[in-house]
Amino acid sequence: MRDQARVAVIGGGNMGASVLYHLAKEGWTDCVLIEKVELTSGATWHAAGLVSRMVGGLSLGTLHDYAVALYKTIEQETGRAVSWHSCGSLRVATSPDHMDWISHLYDCVRARGQDIRLISRDEVKHLNPLYDIEAVGILGAVYTPDDGHVDPAGACFAMCAGARQMGAQVVRYTRVTDVNQRPSGEWEVITDKGAITCEHVVNAGGYHAKQIGRFSGLNLPITTIQHHYIVTEDVPEFEDMDHEIPVTRDDYFSGYLRREQKGGLIGIYDKQNPQPAWLDGCPWESENELFEPNWEGITPWLQRCFERFPKLMDLGIKRTLNGGITYTPDGVMILGPAPGLKNYWLACGATAGIAWGPGAGRMLAQWMVHGGADVSTRAFDPRRFGIWVNSEYARQRCIEDYKQRNSLPYPAQQKWTMRDLKTSGVHTRTKALGAVYEEAGGWERPRFYALDRMPAEDEMTYGRGKAFTLVRDECEAARERVGLGDLSAFARFEISGPDAEAYLNRICANRIPKRIGGITLTQILNVRGRIEGEATVAKLADEGFYVVTGATSERRIWDWLTVHQRRDEELFFENRTDQMGILILAGPKARDVLAVCTSDDVSNDEFKWLTAKRMKIGGVDCLALRVSFTGSLAFELHCDNSKLGDLWDALWAVGEPHGMRAFGSWAIDSLRLEKAYRGGQELGNDATPVDAGLQRLVKMDKDFIGKEAIAKQLDSDSTYRLELLEVDVEDHDAHGGEAVLSNGKLVGSVTSGRYAFHVGKSLAMAYLKTASYADGSPLAIIILGKEYPARVLSQPPYDPQNVVLRA
Repeated sequence: MRDQARVAVIGGGNMGASVLYHLAKEGWTDCVLIEKVELTSGATWHAAGLVSRMVGGLSLGTLHDYAVALYKTIEQETGRAVSWHSCGSLRVATSPDHMDWISHLYDCVRARGQDIRLISRDEVKHLNPLYDIEAVGILGAVYTPDDGHVDPAGACFAMCAGARQMGAQVVRYTRVTDVNQRPSGEWEVITDKGAITCEHVVNAGGYHAKQIGRFSGLNLPITTIQHHYIVTEDVPEFEDMDHEIPVTRDDYFSGYLRREQKGGLIGIYDKQNPQPAWLDGCPWESENELFEPNWEGITPWLQRCFERFPKLMDLGIKRTLNGGITYTPDGVMILGPAPGLKNYWLACGATAGIAWGPGAGRMLAQWMVHGGADVSTRAFDPRRFGIWVNSEYARQRCIEDYKQRNSLPYPAQQKWTMRDLKTSGVHTRTKALGAVYEEAGGWERPRFYALDRMPAEDEMTYGRGKAFTLVRDECEAARERVGLGDLSAFARFEISGPDAEAYLNRICANRIPKRIGGITLTQILNVRGRIEGEATVAKLADEGFYVVTGATSERRIWDWLTVHQRRDEELFFENRTDQMGILILAGPKARDVLAVCTSDDVSNDEFKWLTAKRMKIGGVDCLALRVSFTGSLAFELHCDNSKLGDLWDALWAVGEPHGMRAFGSWAIDSLRLEKAYRGGQELGNDATPVDAGLQRLVKMDKDFIGKEAIAKQLDSDSTYRLELLEVDVEDHDAHGGEAVLSNGKLVGSVTSGRYAFHVGKSLAMAYLKTASYADGSPLAIIILGKEYPARVLSQPPYDPQNVVLRA
């Protein structure tokens, strides 16, 4: 075993093998993979090997698409068999909600340019004759003909073989016993066969990723949960078929069915009583580990499976396998930089490692080599989990995700275990008004207010639902009178010191304000010019700045800020997120309400747009920011979270005679679309400010991270451009991920959509392939499987000249 390498990859499952293979593809061949026993001996070897394009979302869907492409070609490249079966995938719908869901899947897969079809009952019967479609009551189905399944071990061995052929090394039967960072920044990976010094470490440890992480002070929120599949005796009907049945997924029996040689392979997710394993850590001696079958847990689901496929009922079972799968609290893998550690990378917590592995390895290799990937990594970034995520949170959320794994999902569906971890100082006030909450960075944030007009709970629907009129009324108050909202679900940092201004100018694309009280809206870019984050920066003192960013970005942006500090820079950082709360006061009467609650002059001459002032409001010491994500006159009021309730009460008492109403995040989302304000969906780290139409916030007359990449982009043609679209649709709106067409040809995909009540339009933001889109250019959006006319809006439909905003 070598004693030095550029990268040490720990773990020889599908994720680790893919990282090694793709690093070599990117030209980093001085890399070594370390596996404690044999390759694939963790979760990879016993996986069912399923790979499907039938996935919503651009980033995750792109990973699945790439896996299909790689498994089709890697056998020829490496000479190692992977047994790819291109049998397709099938999912049925047995209710109107099911039809909405599979239709949305159709929208999203079309948006990625892949083949997907909405098919009839008769076509289902032809593709899978085992289905009893009469008993099932199938309304329709979605079919992706290019999907299939692969031999998991063969795929892993093929990627390792390809990596070796390019010069990388694979070391087996060698256990990592410690991982330390030297004062030089290099990493030392200690094994039972010696130590390796390297620039980068990748933890792809699978079952052991948590323990490996602990060597370096990481607490990774991963839980292993047992998952069964059984293989039946030979299925006689298979012999007479001229095709292999598609991998068939059906949430009625919470599982999937595919052909395995001459038998059927039935996978089951036990929704009633999932069994976690190794909560204290997987034993190091574990190798090709399986668990005893839990027949009590899976039998009800098998019975349901036989209802769907009665011809399987009388067949014997040749093999039963119960193996572990790693889960994370949100069901998405952990891929990217480890929090607070430079050049330590994570590729673990992969629930679908066979489907995710190839794309994940390519994405991480691009990130490591080039400073960013070609598609957004935001959903996979390890730093999305804050320090409030502990082992019990991980256990409960992972079990909840397992239960939902093969169930009908709804837009913006939430998880309900381990809630109320972080609440603002007005939580009791908003709860009394019937707030329906969503979790954002651990905070409970009001979505909308049910009042007494509906139960205070989310509606499960792809349509507009009862909450539609409630959100309408909230928007009306914030546009026409005055609204009050709880915005505490934001991250807040203070940066001070002699080098604070120069430092912020170096990492921010916009110019940092020089005068005390000035505010800058800015993007934070990586070396590829892609958006790592967005922030509001206020100068509060000669050497003091206040930085506000999204709650879900807290750990990622904190990490970015602190890791990029140079040794010669005198800076001081303080995270004020948990100590501070924020209220937003918005609407044409907002100044009138504020003026009664403070002795400070809040006139437009004395408190201009994009300025900050310290003032006492309702007897509470506050930092007031004249900024607005609603697009109307608004004030963000920041104060100690323990005093936030007093501030709310003071504002509410004065605002009630003006028709004040509490409003939530769904109203803000509607209001911001009327102004074409970009949300987090539009600002992933696969886009530059130029792509997002935010070039005005980039100052090319100063140096900043990403400037060189932006300069090159300005000298060339952009690939995509963000546009605002008006959609002719009556009873539902775009959710995100839908395909956008021009004369029948795919030209882009939707990032977000919602009905805009004040202007009376259904709006959507979409990245479109570069072209000249004049105001009113005709397009179409596929929503729930149907095409709807749409047109480009070259200006925001509300206050395009910012007259109201600056008033």
